[in-house]
Amino acid sequence: MTTTTTERAGAPVVPLGTPLVGGSHTRTHGHGTAGLEPTETERAERLAAVREGRLGSVHSWELVTAVDGPGTRLTVFLSGCPLRCLYCHNPDTMEMRRGTDVASDEILAKVARYRGVFRATGGGLTISGGEPLMQPAFVRRLVAGAAAMDVPVAIDTSGFLGAHATDAMLDDVDLVLLDVKSGLPDTYRRATGRELQPTLDFGRRLGARGTRMWVRFVLVPGLTDAPENVAAVADHVVSFGPAVERVEVLPFHQMGRDKWAELGMRYELGDVEPPSRGATEAVRDVFRARGLTTF
Repeated sequence: MTTTTTERAGAPVVPLGTPLVGGSHTRTHGHGTAGLEPTETERAERLAAVREGRLGSVHSWELVTAVDGPGTRLTVFLSGCPLRCLYCHNPDTMEMRRGTDVASDEILAKVARYRGVFRATGGGLTISGGEPLMQPAFVRRLVAGAAAMDVPVAIDTSGFLGAHATDAMLDDVDLVLLDVKSGLPDTYRRATGRELQPTLDFGRRLGARGTRMWVRFVLVPGLTDAPENVAAVADHVVSFGPAVERVEVLPFHQMGRDKWAELGMRYELGDVEPPSRGATEAVRDVFRARGLTTF
């Protein structure tokens, strides 16, 4: 079995075994699974390993600060997503087949390696995507393994597949980063191609359990910024209850546009400008007016 680093035009060359380390809210993918040894198996063995959660499709990983939860996080991005968000900045995570087969034990070995960093910074493991709950057995193994090492775990999810998260899994999850993509069903359908209700159901379930949440909402001019849609998102978040610790209003950006072209996918938001700072703050004020700590 071998591990290779794939170079992409314009991307930094990352030495084998070295994650991307940063301290800002700007994320750059490109190092992929360097430092994680891919697993090659026969088809029948692979299917069994996937069903049992011993093997998953991984897009990339990074060690990063100030993103994906408190402290320094080892964030693992899994491949596969049931949503087709028009503003997705990592469309290469949409299909599971584009990922690399990696053993859960390989990732947990990385988690063990950084336990000292997590303790010092209040960080931990974040499982993101794509949509991590597309691979619930794999996520269950990662969550349980990290919890056994007393490493805090966060899951970054749209909530659309929240029913895949068992109560036992959530018992070992310290934080859910819940992406609420729209407050109105028609807008949600337009933005993602899917239905809003499963996300609301999951948010309220987390709230009833007392599972900590950071809610994220992407502000896209002409798509999600209508006052009635923003108000609906804020009202939904309030309905999740006091388990919501914060709301992050994230301004739309164009950093993923080239990826759509590289993948031969039609990108509909090429002419959309990012919202102004004033417009973004006005939307944050809508959440603050409802008593929500908002950034």
